[in-house]
Amino acid sequence: MRKTLTLGLALALSALSAAHAQGTIKIGAITSVTGRFAEFGKMQLAGFKVGVDEVNRKGGVLGRKIELVIEDNASDVNKGLAAAERLVNAGVPLVLNEYSSSLVKAQAQYLARQKVPALVFSSSGDDITKPGNDYIFRLNQPATEYARAILNIFRANKFKNMAIIAGTGAFEKSVADAAQDIAKEYGIAVVEDQRYDKGLTDFRPVLNRIKAKNPDGILMVSYAEDSVALMRQAREVGVKPRLFAGGAAGFALPDFVKDAGTAAENVVTATAWIPQLRYPGTQKLNVELKKALGGQDPSYHAAQAYAAVLAAAEAIRRADSTDREKVKAALNSLNMQTAFGPIQFKDYSGFRNQNPLTMVAQQVQNGAFVPVYPASVVPRPIKFER
Repeated sequence: MRKTLTLGLALALSALSAAHAQGTIKIGAITSVTGRFAEFGKMQLAGFKVGVDEVNRKGGVLGRKIELVIEDNASDVNKGLAAAERLVNAGVPLVLNEYSSSLVKAQAQYLARQKVPALVFSSSGDDITKPGNDYIFRLNQPATEYARAILNIFRANKFKNMAIIAGTGAFEKSVADAAQDIAKEYGIAVVEDQRYDKGLTDFRPVLNRIKAKNPDGILMVSYAEDSVALMRQAREVGVKPRLFAGGAAGFALPDFVKDAGTAAENVVTATAWIPQLRYPGTQKLNVELKKALGGQDPSYHAAQAYAAVLAAAEAIRRADSTDREKVKAALNSLNMQTAFGPIQFKDYSGFRNQNPLTMVAQQVQNGAFVPVYPASVVPRPIKFER
């Protein structure tokens, strides 16, 4: 399913089928317009719109406006690969690659084989850029950093032990595995590590096991519906660690607070971006993203998509061409500041073409997210369960 994103485009799916503008520079993009990851896709569509509007308002690139050719992967691996193939055949100079690590890894590897630069902007599985590929670039933080932000909070507050509950998907596994390694490094004992398959709805048995072990912290890595169910059932069975923590994903969405209600109170979650970050333009970006979402607060996924559009446009400008090899070379030399954060692709700690960014954390306090980590966001004091 091919969609286009042009100046003034509404987020409604029907509007995404607007006719291609004449003489535009077309950039490929894949996201989950439909399917189980559509909530994240909605955020990304808003970020795309704000990014395209900004680039085109400032004159576009190489004297032409830019246009996103958006493909819906329907939250499915095979459909995602088919979407990537369509974009390769369409001749786009690069492809913006979206949310789910299990989908993105397959798409990015295919694009690399076709020698089409893939700019990953939201998927965090470590193995996407570790060891990576010359054609795969990632501007968002890897999963290891989500785990490290939470474990840094645990260590700073002298937690002696913790439990992990995580799904078996690529992102959840990456965060949970990293948490195991970092816990060992920090001297924090992992008293329970429970991984669950997609479709599980009753978490009470594992929550009761964790309750009996009384850990200082619980790290949960789950998507939207699971995050709400986990917290509701945790309150139901009476689990009471010093701190509940989420590894982003569903826990970082505004709807988590709304849907979980009082069960969400005091939950800390890692997140890739918040408006309180001190990057130039963050507050303005937050306002524009909220407008694009019809008044809904944006999650970090929207800011990442916005930054990806700006990075793609800048790479094409620096390349002075839409030639794929020249665009790849331009991505390698990119060094720019955005309202999402700085973008510069580096090789470090086994990662290739990875943008090093500081992770942040927020906590639900009185029914709203507030920043709690790191010091640069002027954090509020963390509220503990006990």
